[in-house]
Amino acid sequence: MRHRKAGRKFKRSPSHRRMLLRNLATALLEHGRIETTLAKAKEVQPFAEKLITLAKDGWNLNDFRRVLAVVTKKDVAFSLFKEIGPRFKDRTGGYTRIFKLAKVRQGDAAPMAVISLLGENEQIKAATKPTVVATSAGS
Repeated sequence: MRHRKAGRKFKRSPSHRRMLLRNLATALLEHGRIETTLAKAKEVQPFAEKLITLAKDGWNLNDFRRVLAVVTKKDVAFSLFKEIGPRFKDRTGGYTRIFKLAKVRQGDAAPMAVISLLGENEQIKAATKPTVVATSAGS
């Protein structure tokens, strides 16, 4: 039974799965947006957001070394601490957005998605409360 075992396996060994997530997170931080399958996008989203949370407070050598253990390119780690992290300083989370694409991958019909970092001035619109219309309790 798989009770309480979170996460997707992607039919890969644990080391291969870990490397897949590292490469996807590095590509996302390097390019700002990547196109991948929906399952991989959903799996890499919290992985990348934890890295951005480490870099939010600016330069810290301990956090930089923790990021280097995950990110596969040193220049991406530097840009994470110098550009990407400070951009999200005022946000408490939700640094990425996933868009589902209408097309499917041709070989296996896997649903595709685009995961991207939020822009500088981009705000997530809060859910609006439904308006309540007051009616007169009639007599």
